[in-house]
Amino acid sequence: MSKGERMKTAREKIKQQQAAERQREQRRRVVTYAAVGVVALAAIGGGWLYAASRSQSEEAAAGDQAPVTVQSDGSVVMAKAGVEKPVLDIYEDFQCPACKQLETVSGQTFKNLAAEGKAKVVYHPISIFQREPTRGNSLRAGAAARCVADGRQWLAFHDLLYKNQPSETVEGFKINDLVGWGKEAGVTSPDFEQCVTSQKHAQAQLSYADKVIKAQKIEGTPTVKLNGVDLEGNVAFTPQQLRDQVTKAAK
Repeated sequence: MSKGERMKTAREKIKQQQAAERQREQRRRVVTYAAVGVVALAAIGGGWLYAASRSQSEEAAAGDQAPVTVQSDGSVVMAKAGVEKPVLDIYEDFQCPACKQLETVSGQTFKNLAAEGKAKVVYHPISIFQREPTRGNSLRAGAAARCVADGRQWLAFHDLLYKNQPSETVEGFKINDLVGWGKEAGVTSPDFEQCVTSQKHAQAQLSYADKVIKAQKIEGTPTVKLNGVDLEGNVAFTPQQLRDQVTKAAK
């Protein structure tokens, strides 16, 4: 084979590798939007699922919010004292549009179930995106959330991240904004700004995401598990069905 032929073959292999990478990324994006049975149109916003579910969304439950505790690995537990089951594990990415959809539709139901002592809710913020700008956006937000040690402040910051989620096509979750949202969430820790600015926990965020994705066989976000088993279909996105499943699991 001549030098020219070898170079041509090499270029063709590179093109094939690039095409394969694009296909893998496309599959990842589709899974991210369509996880737990939600079609991409609904996940991106304004789709039929949102319109159908919005009227069923719960109001805040009467009484105090369940205690929220930030764990050393970056997960966050919301539960009343002594409540160990049923367990709702929420695997989410702050840059994921479907995760924002889940928070919009069922976020209050998760809080209510914990406040009522009917479930132990565990948030697992992970970073699943591989391409920019979504990868950087996700990583900055996840690392910043790890800078909040107080549980109630973390939950408020969590909600603000979804409220201000940027488009996938632009650089978002910028450092100054993250710091500002922390203050809005009531974070008073003197080292919070430096922690966010330096992205102190970026590597820990990546390591945790890699560990969780492999251990839990996470194929996309959001993934919601009830006692370790994936919720099927649109259950996580339908407050009444979600509540019914948790009630059934408690019996």
